[in-house]
Formats: sequence, C-alpha cells, structure tokens
Amino acid sequence: MKILKVVASVGAVVVLGAIAGMAITNPNPDAYKDYATERLAEYIKTEGCQKVPIGQDNCESIVESAQPQLAEIITNSTQRQNFIIFSIYKTELSLGRWVPFVPAYQFETLGAFQSFYIFKAEKL
Repeated sequence: MKILKVVASVGAVVVLGAIAGMAITNPNPDAYKDYATERLAEYIKTEGCQKVPIGQDNCESIVESAQPQLAEIITNSTQRQNFIIFSIYKTELSLGRWVPFVPAYQFETLGAFQSFYIFKAEKL
C-alpha cells in the first residue's frame, strides 16, 4: 500500500510538472504573428512570384519589404483561444484585394511547447 502511495505521488508530481512546462512554453500571439508572417511570405515567394511578370528577384524583394503589412493583416484576421497549456489560433486570410493570385484560406494552428502546428488549412 505504501508503494502505491509513492507511485501515485511521483505520478502526480510528473503530471503537474508537465502541465507547468506546457503552460510556460505556450507561445504568445506575437510569436504566432512572426511564425504566420514568415510562412505566408514564403508561400507568396514560392507560389505567387512565379505568376507575376516583374521577375522572381523583384517580387521576392517586394514581399520582403511588405512583411510588416503582412504581419498586420495576420494580426487583424486571427483569433486566439488560450487554454493555458496550449493555444489554438484561427486565421481567416484573404489577400485578394492586394495580392490577387493568393486565394483566401482559413487556418487553424496549435501553439504548444514554443512551436506551432497547422492542423487545418482550408481554401475558402
């Protein structure tokens, strides 16, 4: 019986430690904004710059210089659900007004352990 109490106590400490670790490493909205901006810029460079007649290098430099605007668009189109030990970010992204070759998308991203995992990407 005493061994069972020790095992239960150790298990409880491990579980509480894991929960505390997850809470500490739950990434904040600024980290998501940086992550999503980087992913979007890479997508536009690889998929979109091939479709415009200004040349790959010119297009890529324009995308680089527009990253602050992309970050603002992402911030304004994202909702965060904070569950303390992880967060879910829902982003509905439509750049058609500025970048017509990028379709509208809805993303759902899990933020945990200082990382992001896109688990849903749906073309709208």
